[in-house]
Parts: sequence; structure tokens; C-alpha cells
Amino acid sequence: MVERCLGELDALTAAAEEGEREHQPAIDGVHQLHRPGAVNLVHYVAVRRRDIRGLQADLTSLGVSSVSHLEQSVMSTLRTVRSVLARLLGEDVAASMVSNSGTQILERNADRLLGPANPSSRNRIMVTLPSEAAQHRALVPALVDAGMDIARINCAHDDLVAWRSMAAQVRASAQGTLVVMDLAGPKLRTGPIESLPRVVKISPDRDRSGRVIEPVIVGLVSAGAAVAELGSTTVVLPVVSAGWLSRRRVGERLHLRDARNANRRWTVVERGTGWCIVEAISTAFVVAGLALHADDSDVTAIGPLGESEQAHRVRVGDTVVLVDDDGPAPVTPDGSHVHRIGCTLREAFRDCRPGERVLFDDGKIGGRIVSVDRLAGEIVVAVEDASEGGVKLRAAKGINLPDSDLDLPALTPKDIEDLATVVEIADLVDVSFVRTPRDVEVLRAELARLGGDGIGIVLKVENRQAFEQLPALLLEAMRHERVGVMIARGDLAVEIGFERLAEVQEEIMWLCEAAHVPVIWATEVLDTMARTGRPSRAEITDAARAHRAECVMLNKGPHIVEVIRSITSILGRMADHQTKKHHLLRRLTSWDEFGRTEDR
Repeated sequence: MVERCLGELDALTAAAEEGEREHQPAIDGVHQLHRPGAVNLVHYVAVRRRDIRGLQADLTSLGVSSVSHLEQSVMSTLRTVRSVLARLLGEDVAASMVSNSGTQILERNADRLLGPANPSSRNRIMVTLPSEAAQHRALVPALVDAGMDIARINCAHDDLVAWRSMAAQVRASAQGTLVVMDLAGPKLRTGPIESLPRVVKISPDRDRSGRVIEPVIVGLVSAGAAVAELGSTTVVLPVVSAGWLSRRRVGERLHLRDARNANRRWTVVERGTGWCIVEAISTAFVVAGLALHADDSDVTAIGPLGESEQAHRVRVGDTVVLVDDDGPAPVTPDGSHVHRIGCTLREAFRDCRPGERVLFDDGKIGGRIVSVDRLAGEIVVAVEDASEGGVKLRAAKGINLPDSDLDLPALTPKDIEDLATVVEIADLVDVSFVRTPRDVEVLRAELARLGGDGIGIVLKVENRQAFEQLPALLLEAMRHERVGVMIARGDLAVEIGFERLAEVQEEIMWLCEAAHVPVIWATEVLDTMARTGRPSRAEITDAARAHRAECVMLNKGPHIVEVIRSITSILGRMADHQTKKHHLLRRLTSWDEFGRTEDR
């Protein structure tokens, strides 16, 4: 067995050396600080192209390291295990030890890109700033005080003025807190849908018997006016005549026929300049233009209420036709099985092929392409997956094409324009929807053109192509001094399938560890807690697994300060148990009482 293991180790070493020779030009091109990582990366990929589970089992039975933790120092691990086996056979070989330089290099690279880690958790916390951070002066200091290390500005939202305000507040709140700007990238979404006039439902609270418990309090104001005194009302409706409002009296009865032609009466309970408040004890459906009577001769009308969004109700067996049209699409009538809706990315009509999958709205609807008519600008999709009862497909929902090779750059003209602001106010930039090394090359060239060579680059892995091209993407990115990877698990899960996400995110972590490149664990970390104040059990487990990354990204939410404190505590506890794939066998106190009861 020992001889067989030696032969397999020699074969793995030879494969690693051959991989290094094959990729020597790319290795020579990386930044000098990344050269050890680049060499180790190609060694790791070469070794992992082979199934070594049999070798691992044999090594374990011999009481020797099973090379299951070779990510950070591949060649050193292989040579050390070989030297141990050779000594078992009585060969006179020098003892060897696994180098820990990979760990030190990864920590150095993480510090250079993300700043120093929290001493207790050994991680960094990145938080997405909400739009109100631009104006709410107390928000950013609260996030910093809670433990935010990096503030993320999403370039898909807000504008240049807001971004500058957010960054200025971060700089003023704490020395050392970094700013990252996340480029929007090419947007593949459903197009607009025709809207309908808004209908406002006025419905009083009722008990189980249907009796009214509380009337609805409705504020009536002149159209376009904003009246502070109406802040406590349930519903505010505009009316077209300010003069009509000025003639109302407390106790007066008003009446109207609602959108269903039901006769409804309201009672005036309070009035002021340009407004009055009424009580309603019957359900009413109100639309713009309805006549509102005080008496037969004193009549006004409900003012504009805006429009309400429509949606297609899509079921399994239906057909969705994506059209190359920017105009609002009409909603198909009930019972129709063909839904036409726009697609914001014209390259899809050029690059998609029949048989490829299409996923809508984070995978809530799934289907396959039946046909592509490039001249007419139509992609016909047969729906194969949707929840029972159908799914509402709305405007501006994401479209994923996991099987399609889209020939489009990761940087849009808007992204290139936004890079000027990145260089001005940020420390790092996240590049979205990266697919090929060329995307990284273009980004580096644009940063150099703008004088932003010192800006850190974070590659967002959020599609199948980026995952499959990750070794090449890393080698190209490592030509830059400061580089990292974000596992954007939302789109990635949709693209590769939710059932594969766990294994894929592990493989990304291993590959980046081999390259000594820091990782940001992102998307829906403690998301329920951020929105509601209470986490789910599954979220706690997910958050605990994030401790193996160098940074964890949190999304915005009303309870984000509590989330920052919770994730810091979780990561700190996990740091005492495990780092990367290595379990740390610290002294456990949980079972100190074991046996003492029996002794007594």
C-alpha cells in the first residue's frame, strides 16, 4: 500500500508541475505579490482534476495526512506526505514540513484589500447602504459603531449626489472604514407592462360576525396638496376642488357611488384649511373621477390616484414570448396561455438558442426556449416550472439564461461612466456579471485610464460562465495588486440550480484559498432578521458557515444594526472552532460535568 501511495503522490506532483509549465505565461503576468498564489492555484487545479479519494482512504489507514487540506500549499503538502511514507519504507530522506506561508499570504492579501479583520471574529463586515443614508446623518455612524468595516454603495440605485454624500459620511464616521461601489452591469430584466388606473379599497375593521369595529378614517385634500394634519388618517384621497373642501361642515353627510356602483355615505368629523376628515363604515372601491356629493348642487370629483402595476399570471404549460420592444406590454386576459413581455437586453435575441433554459424572477418561473426569431425580435419560451396556481410575472424582474453564452461585456457604458466616481470616492469596486478574462482586462484598463490603479477589484461570481472560468478570471485579476472574489449567491443559485449552490460555493472558496485571494460571502445573510428583527434557524446556520470567508456582506433593512452585532457574535464564536476547512480542537467546556454526577 505504501508503494502504491508513493506512486500516486508522484503522479500528482508531476501533474502539478506540468500545470505550472502550461500556465507559465499567465503566472509571469501576475503582480509580484500574487506570484506564489498563482503558482499554487495552477497546482491545485491540476491536482483536483484527478479523483484522489482512494489515495486519501489509504493514507488515512496508514495514519498519515490525507491531503484533504492542501489548498493553501499544494506542493508542500504533497512533498511532506511523500517524505513521511518514504521514511516508513526505511528510505533515508530529509524530513519535510508543510509550509504555512499560504495562510500568511492570504491574510496579507485580505488586509490589503479589505482592511484589518475584527480581532474577535477574524472577519470583516460589509453593509449595503440604503438610499436614506444619503440624507439620514445618524445612520452611517450607527452602522460603524455596530461593527461595519466596509460600506457598500449599489450603483444600480440612487445617483452621483447621493453616492458622494454616502461616501462623505463614511469617511467622517470612522478612520479606516472602506467604501466599495458595486457596478450595476448589464441588466437582463422583463420590460414594462401597461398600467391600470389605481383602485383604492376603503374597508373598515370588522369582527368575526361582520360587524364594524372601527370606521375607516379618510382624509380629503385638494389635488396635489400635502397636509401635515392628516398624518394619522388611514387613507388620503385628493379632490379636484379646493373650494368644495372649504364649504364642508362637521357632521355633514357626503355620498358617492363607488367603482362597483355601490352607494356609500361618509360623515365629516373634522375640517381645516384645504382639508377635511371623514369616517366611512362601508367598504368602497374608489377610482379617479368618481363624483363626491355634499348635496345635488355641491359636487366635486376624486382627483388623480396614479396607476397600479399589472402582472401576467403564468402557469405551467403557458408560453412566454420575450419581445424586443421597449414599450409597455399589454397584460393577457384571464384564461390566456400566451404572455408577451419585453426583454431589456437585446443581445439575448442574438445569442439564445432553442432548448436553452430561461428563468424569471429569481427562478420562480422556469422554462425552455422553443424558438428564436431574430428578425422579428421574439424568443418563445415554454413554461415548465411554476408554483401551483401560477406566478405573477411583473415588470423589471430578472431573467436568467444559464445555458446561453451571451457575448456581451460586463461593463456597460453607464458602468464606465460610473468608474470615474469610483476612482473619486471609493476604495474598492465590485464588477457585476463578469464572464471572461477579457471583462477583467477591460476593467483594469479603464481604471488605469482614470488613474485608479490603487482601487481594489472584487469579481462577483454570479453566473455559470464566471464559475466555470474562475481559474482564468483569477489569473487575469491577479495582475492587479488588490483583488478579491464575491460569491453572489442569489443569481448564482438561480443560474446553477439551488440544489448545487452548497457544493459550488465550497469549490469557489477552495479555489480562492489556493490562489490566496480573499472571499466575500454575500446575498441574504441574516436577511429575514434585517427585515423583521428575528432570524430563521436556517439563517443562523448559514451565517455560521460564512466565517470561513474573509468578509461577510449584509443587505440593508430596518434592523441592520442588530444584524451587524449578531453576525459579529456568531463569527467570533465560530472562529474558535474552525478556520477554512481546518477544525480547531480547542478545549470544550460543554461536557465538564460529564461523569461528575456519577462520582457523586
